[in-house]
Amino acid sequence: MTDDATGFPPGDGPSSGISVSLTAGTLQAIRERVGKRGMSAYLEKAAQRQIERDNLDELIADFDKTNGPADPEAVAAKRAKLTGGTGAGAAA
Repeated sequence: MTDDATGFPPGDGPSSGISVSLTAGTLQAIRERVGKRGMSAYLEKAAQRQIERDNLDELIADFDKTNGPADPEAVAAKRAKLTGGTGAGAAA
């Protein structure tokens, strides 16, 4: 199979058709949100978000390797400052 998307960052370049398999429940949930004609755009956005998360996870792992893990109390304090809450019960 030829890869026509080589050299493009996520979200750029020509569209290319592929075949994917999804569970029936996932497919139904997507169709309920966007209909049949919005499926490709929805999956494109979902893939881009996942790539962003993967990249962020890699950055955090590199930071932790260099500096050690972040102090949970400092993280909770920053989260509370950003959200205006106490940070209690917030998932890390």
